[in-house]
Amino acid sequence: MSDDENRRRFESLAMPHLSAAYNLARWLTRNDHDAQDVVQEALVRAMRYIGGFRGDNARAWLLQIVRHSCFSWLKENRPAERVYEADDEIHHDIAAPATDEPHAVAARKADRLQINRAIAALPVAYREVLVLRELEDLSYNDIARIADIPVGTVMSRLARARGLMREAMTPPSTRAVLRPVPRSTNGD
Repeated sequence: MSDDENRRRFESLAMPHLSAAYNLARWLTRNDHDAQDVVQEALVRAMRYIGGFRGDNARAWLLQIVRHSCFSWLKENRPAERVYEADDEIHHDIAAPATDEPHAVAARKADRLQINRAIAALPVAYREVLVLRELEDLSYNDIARIADIPVGTVMSRLARARGLMREAMTPPSTRAVLRPVPRSTNGD
């Protein structure tokens, strides 16, 4: 294929998934600017290898490149995972209908922030499968291909991520009530 044909193919196959690529990079790097850099690097890689793409799922192919680019970037630039610092300005809010009361708008915003913080607090292995499944709506098979793990591992990581999310979203006063009471080891 000519360079011009590869460019057109790249634009038709990869570019429609730019938002998903950025979303994954944002959740993995936890930073808008870093995510932009990673996606740019991933797009350069994808463009370089578009001639060899023979699959039928360009989205999964591109997200796999983004994931590899993220982890390469993180390894080079942040060898030790940083402690998450919430940056409320980075979360994109969906405008509330004009008829909503201010308290309802505030409650939705608080819920979104709590969910975003809970996702960000997940270990990266759980965060990536949760983002790919729940936010990008990918199949277990696609996630397994992207993360280069078995489907069973995808399912177990997703179950663990959802459990951690439930725990993070449960008010502390309720958590104490829901926790099982430890059994006595002395036979009582």
